[in-house]
Amino acid sequence: MNVVANILTVMHSETVRLDPDKLSSLYDQLGEAGAEDVVCRAVEEMAVRLTHCERLWRQNDMVSLRKSARSLIAMADQIGMTALTAIARDATVAIDAEDAPAVAAILFRLMRVGERSLTAVWDQQDMTI
Repeated sequence: MNVVANILTVMHSETVRLDPDKLSSLYDQLGEAGAEDVVCRAVEEMAVRLTHCERLWRQNDMVSLRKSARSLIAMADQIGMTALTAIARDATVAIDAEDAPAVAAILFRLMRVGERSLTAVWDQQDMTI
């Protein structure tokens, strides 16, 4: 009889990095109402794009996945999501290299960090108002 003695559970813990200076700069440039509008629209669009990226990956549509990841880079950078920006950039590099295992790993890291980053931006925005 073969019994599994040890079961290992991997818990992913991702660090979310935000650049508060980017958000402050956005507020300085656009004022409170304008900056809140930009942040709200960016967060909503990024949530849609993250879901879209997963769907494109499942459909094996790497061309569209690359475009969607590139758009995440610009949006995340605009509001100071440095970790999300870097991971989306890594996804495009893996797609360009046609490295399917790396694309899968990076995409799901993008999803984890994306979710936490969107929450962190909302939390930080609440603190500055």
